[in-house]
Amino acid sequence: MPDYLDDLRLAHVLADAADAATMERFKALDLKVETKPDMTPVSEADKAAEELIRGQLQRARPRDAVLGEEYGIEGTGPRRWVIDPIDGTKNYVRGVPVWATLISLMEAGEGGYHPVVGVVSAPALGRRWWAARGHGAFTGRNLTSASRVHVSGVNTLADASFAYSSLSGWEEQDRLDGFLDLTRQVWRTRAYGDFWPYMMVAEGSVDICAEPELSLWDMAATAIVVTEAGGTFTGLDGRPGPHSGNAAASNGLLHDELLGYLNRRQ
Repeated sequence: MPDYLDDLRLAHVLADAADAATMERFKALDLKVETKPDMTPVSEADKAAEELIRGQLQRARPRDAVLGEEYGIEGTGPRRWVIDPIDGTKNYVRGVPVWATLISLMEAGEGGYHPVVGVVSAPALGRRWWAARGHGAFTGRNLTSASRVHVSGVNTLADASFAYSSLSGWEEQDRLDGFLDLTRQVWRTRAYGDFWPYMMVAEGSVDICAEPELSLWDMAATAIVVTEAGGTFTGLDGRPGPHSGNAAASNGLLHDELLGYLNRRQ
């Protein structure tokens, strides 16, 4: 089995470059922000970071395909880099430090493409998480200054911490009743949002999290970090991996109960 460590090292180099670019424009008074057709914001920093990553990949991995949030798919083949230059753009443009660059390598296999490398870099928080298939999940400033992370051992909802992003998406999908029932069963709820809940599941500080609507670039990197930390990452339909257009992540012990509540409909 490939060890993917060269690809992981490259992903860190890409994240270093993106961090420098995004931090340079974070809280800039003249930051340019546009509204995309789906009514979500995109900043000049989103575009610059993705262009930077694509340029470096073109030089370092010219045979690999690249899929990014801002510029779509380029190239074909069994290996595909998936990029979200700034996950949490709404936070970024308002000066909230909870945002990250997500970089994943996906490889073709049975049933489609699967994440084999993931880096989640949140420079405004001073945090970074990463994983490569078969090598575990880690957090730290860099590869040589890292500690391994693992999901929690909490096995009852009454003791569980549940993280989410917002209520509106659950209501739009007619899942709000099940969602609210779940919040009444758990020990604690917090709306951290975006990439962060998944990283806290991987670290064991949160036990379950979910979002009702996501794109592949929102999930590819976080999915492998969660699973390499010993957790479970699926869609709300239970399909493993980042393929369902939504996500549920847990320490594994609570996953069936999590899905059961979130799939309840009136």
